Amino acid sequence: MWIKKLTTPASDPGALSFVLRLTAIIILLRPMGPWWISFLLLGIAVSTLIFPRILHAPATWYVLALLVAGRIIEDWPLADNHIYLLAYWCLAIGLALGSGNVITVLGRSSRLLVGLAFLFAVIWKGVLSPDYLDGRFFRVTYLTDPRFENLTTVVGNFTIDQLAEAREYLKPPSDGALPRLHNTPSFTALVYFSTWWTILIEALCAFFFLVPFRGRFGIARHVLLLTFCVTTYALAPVLGLGLILLTMGLASVDPENHLLRTTYFTAWLLVLAYYMIPWVGFVIDGVGYQWFATAP
Repeated sequence: MWIKKLTTPASDPGALSFVLRLTAIIILLRPMGPWWISFLLLGIAVSTLIFPRILHAPATWYVLALLVAGRIIEDWPLADNHIYLLAYWCLAIGLALGSGNVITVLGRSSRLLVGLAFLFAVIWKGVLSPDYLDGRFFRVTYLTDPRFENLTTVVGNFTIDQLAEAREYLKPPSDGALPRLHNTPSFTALVYFSTWWTILIEALCAFFFLVPFRGRFGIARHVLLLTFCVTTYALAPVLGLGLILLTMGLASVDPENHLLRTTYFTAWLLVLAYYMIPWVGFVIDGVGYQWFATAP
């Protein structure tokens, strides 16, 4: 009896299938772990896209959850937070597929997972990490992470030479003259805006996803999540986390709300485009750079 329950596909072929396939595509886009875990994850993910019965079988998602958990254990403590969230999400899908009301259970699970992810992010940033609220996190990140080099030079008004000197300054001290740590009013504004905007929108997302609002307040949670993903991942191309959050947000949408579902999928493709296309670099090479270069 339990084997039949684990391998019997869920009955809903529409909205549910769309969410499950997007999750499988996320796994295909971001292979992870040692070769044997990566091979099994990719093989199962491909199988779910070809065979609907495998896609909708609870056992499929339990196995995927175990494999992703194996990836976490293999490289413990793993810094990539979206891998943890993916493991919980695969487990939630498996539990929902084995329930009597798949859409309702998966929608509630996705809402709670998104809310808790943001809640713990706010607790970590606002309570447990004194180096976040004072701007140190974004100050060091913008100076040292190559993904933000264009943002730092254009919006922060740094030259390439100043950025290089700042990076040298932040390295462990060695013999010789200490490089300068440059700063500009524009860079300071960017740091503090990023710090407080992030914690504000994450706190709002946590509140609206954890409280079971309906009607307009229920729509507000989706507006906040879409705004967070579309703005944040335009500048921080963290593909895995952005796609997982949008997929879980989509799972919490009423299947009859086609407009909101289409908006989520559009945002999903946009986050993928952010990662694949260096749009900030294009702006710098075009008129955007010329405007910033001539601005007083």
